[in-house]
Amino acid sequence: MNKSSIPISIIIVSWNTKKLVSECLSSLEPAGKNCTLEIILVDNASADGTVEMVQRDFPHVICVKNSANLGFAKANNIGMNIATGQYVCLINSDVTVPERCLETMLEYMERHRDIGMLGPKMRLPDGSIGQSCMRFPSVWNWFCNAIGLNSVVKGDGGALIRDFMMSDFRYDHTTDVNVLTGWFWMVRREALDQVGVLDDRFFMYGEDLDWPKRFNKAGWRVVFFNEAEAVHHCGASSSKAPVRFYIEMYRANLQYFRKHHSLPAVACFWLTMWLHQILRIVGYGLVYLFKSTHRDETQYKIKRSLVCLGWLMNRKPAGESL
Repeated sequence: MNKSSIPISIIIVSWNTKKLVSECLSSLEPAGKNCTLEIILVDNASADGTVEMVQRDFPHVICVKNSANLGFAKANNIGMNIATGQYVCLINSDVTVPERCLETMLEYMERHRDIGMLGPKMRLPDGSIGQSCMRFPSVWNWFCNAIGLNSVVKGDGGALIRDFMMSDFRYDHTTDVNVLTGWFWMVRREALDQVGVLDDRFFMYGEDLDWPKRFNKAGWRVVFFNEAEAVHHCGASSSKAPVRFYIEMYRANLQYFRKHHSLPAVACFWLTMWLHQILRIVGYGLVYLFKSTHRDETQYKIKRSLVCLGWLMNRKPAGESL
């Protein structure tokens, strides 16, 4: 196949993931044979020599070195502001991309001009399929998640109980979705110019709920694409500070509700977060008492929920606004 002249800008944000960045960039080299690629690495003040490695081993990559960890959204925005491609791909540093993945996605986007955002199938390192689509969160589906109702009924709850994590979705067909998680996005330049870049008031998490929501409101389709896949080594950066990023996830969800829902809905969501953490403490406390082989794991999860409750005590539903 002839090389596509349609330029694709790839933006990778890194934070102390030197080895994974190297694997990600190496995986993109074969794709460059079939697609015109502009690769931009935005580094959030890594201390592991990531930028130096990229400059040495991948001199064609444009490197931006931030003086501090600016977060996922702001760092990606820096990359998007200098990107020149007709399509922009935001790819996590812990992703490896097979040779035909970008080419297949590009061809599909070119055939379907009403798609603003496209996401491939997530393949985990063990070969299983990862969760990469969600429904828009609501007070009701968060409440179902908090009390475990979505786990009990799974896919049998019909329209009444729809798990916002889409655990009932089989990932076996291409379809429009509410949300594509932010591990790998291909975005059309025309749509990006209309919708705008990520809301960098989200430090980490939450932007992958907010951005697809904005594409949807602007009339662009957000599509899960079954015919292309990439491998995601999940949580490479967040695993370095798991309790901190657990709090960041809940903070981001609260920010999302403040931005897109009414004040009563925000208050209900805030109460649901309290309920969820209390139930987790009680549940893991029972596991700790009666299953001695799981005590290290359950002790950590109890501690994590206690820290989250401590954070909630210092927050009010109205809180700081977005």
